[in-house]
Amino acid sequence: MCHKSTAWIFAATVLGAAQVLAQVAPAWRHVGNTSVDRSLAGLATGPVDRVSYTSDGSRLLVRTASGRIFETSDFENWKPVAGDPDLPIRPLALPVRSPEQGARFRITGQASGRFYAFGKFAYRSEDGGASWENLTGYRAASIVGDGLRDLEVSPTNEDDITVAGNAGVFRSLDGGRSWSGLNEGLANLPAMRILSLPAGDRGVRLALADNSVVEWEPGQKVAWNPVDNTEIADELRLRQFLSAQRGVQVTAVSPESDYIYAGTADGEIRASADGGTTWVSFPISQGGPVERFWVDPSDPRVALAVLGIRASETSPRTPRVVRTQNGGRFWDDLTADLPGTTATGITADRASGAIYVATDQGVFMTYADLASLAPPQSWTMLGGLPQSDVKDVKLDAQGNQLWAAVDGFGVYSILAPHRLRDPRVVSSADLIARATAPGALITVLGAKVQSASAGELQLPVLDANDNESQVQIPFEAKGTSLSLAVDAPSGRVTLPSVPLDTAAPAIFVDRDGSPMLLDADSGVLLDAMTPARSRSHVEVLATGLGRVNPDWPTGIAAPLQNPPQVTGTVLAYLDRQPIQVTRAVLAPYIGFYIVDIEVPKIVNSGPAELYLEVNGKLSNRVRVYIEP
Repeated sequence: MCHKSTAWIFAATVLGAAQVLAQVAPAWRHVGNTSVDRSLAGLATGPVDRVSYTSDGSRLLVRTASGRIFETSDFENWKPVAGDPDLPIRPLALPVRSPEQGARFRITGQASGRFYAFGKFAYRSEDGGASWENLTGYRAASIVGDGLRDLEVSPTNEDDITVAGNAGVFRSLDGGRSWSGLNEGLANLPAMRILSLPAGDRGVRLALADNSVVEWEPGQKVAWNPVDNTEIADELRLRQFLSAQRGVQVTAVSPESDYIYAGTADGEIRASADGGTTWVSFPISQGGPVERFWVDPSDPRVALAVLGIRASETSPRTPRVVRTQNGGRFWDDLTADLPGTTATGITADRASGAIYVATDQGVFMTYADLASLAPPQSWTMLGGLPQSDVKDVKLDAQGNQLWAAVDGFGVYSILAPHRLRDPRVVSSADLIARATAPGALITVLGAKVQSASAGELQLPVLDANDNESQVQIPFEAKGTSLSLAVDAPSGRVTLPSVPLDTAAPAIFVDRDGSPMLLDADSGVLLDAMTPARSRSHVEVLATGLGRVNPDWPTGIAAPLQNPPQVTGTVLAYLDRQPIQVTRAVLAPYIGFYIVDIEVPKIVNSGPAELYLEVNGKLSNRVRVYIEP
């Protein structure tokens, strides 16, 4: 279905996708943005305490709940303000009556006699407060969010008003009759904890300061979306139960198999190996509140914890990173020369000994033997993040990508730095280690490959930089595994064997889980904003589909017209139901395949799960958006 008129569009899209996949710059990559879609009058963000117009009404300043000051002059783009500028409160007066208990009031400073008030809702009065009009109420809820904290009237126009509250900043230019959000681009997302990373048809999930949970869905381009917060709610209940049982506040808890680790506000760590029936306790000398745990999923006796500092402490020299190898019976201090005064998140890679910590001064890493009492190396800062508290860090399940939650700015990811000394072979489609197949595109993470071979076979190196390299498996490859040898600037390296199968299908996805899906007629990349339609054809970009007919030389791009066809049996499933595959061929970019599928007739719009099957081997699962 790749028509001649759109072939060039497709080729450009494939090339662009390949360039995205090939690029892992030293800088962090921002995943998502700082806005949340809470179905209000506009996109929301985190709490804002104060809002103020300048004396001429040309600029608007806000102070977020975290204390940062931002200003805008075009009421679209925000920039931080250095220092602590004074945000004056405009003149107040008492009206005849209040629209709700505890409401606060603003006058316009003009002779009209108009009052504004704010509490649960925003109000306007044209008769000195004798009667009030609710400006933000709709079906007992506020269209600008709850918890209004401030309201400001422009000194030059009494119809120009702005409110600040738990959902951010909202503005009206007609006296409150209509509202729009001013939160896009405002660095005020109160990111606190990374709950899960992109996997299958799910995106990255983030817990916010108010214990709500949001997700950046694969293919999303606009905002984070609220999702169920069951995980956070269950953890809060467990912490409350353990707090009541112990008689002291439990600030962190981490259940792993039968092991439970619990940390308290006074720096004590308790551990149970039998699901909470019996416990051992270990007080951390001079330790502050326990903030977070990392537990080795393969051996829960090995764990790390980070602690804050005591309220009375002024020195950051107290223990903030501790380690156990015996299920919590003893914890030793790994803090060493770690800068900063707080540590709030921790993750580790057991195989390499890499440890990453989130602090108020950024992300730091070190290496330590997690199976012995050997001291850590010096801590090294990973630069490139915005200047703000980093609240959490997390590695994916295979330790390939490092993710960080930055207060105000959201989520960032980067190639895990320890991969630079411990390279791994992964599928180029999703950076997951899996079996490969003849013709597949693989990535060597952590090495700039100059040449590659598997026995007597030479593997074409398609792209290489200091962080990763793309290599194609020859169509001639045979056997059950491949042992790869690569030449890098540091010398020759033999990598762990990679299982070889007739097919190892994988759909290309971006780092946030967005799949590479194209509308077959237009060549447009499909996502949440541009969904597929019933009865339309979608081209799935994949790799690992195996041999083709006629045979095609390794390292050569296939032609746009009459490309070689996949010899294996290719099936596709949408929400686990089989759908029609109209063709499966090589794409006009080395290592890429095209699977053309026909979307069945549907009634309801929304996301669906898509995956492929080739010769009985299943691909990764991705999210596709469909509308009738």
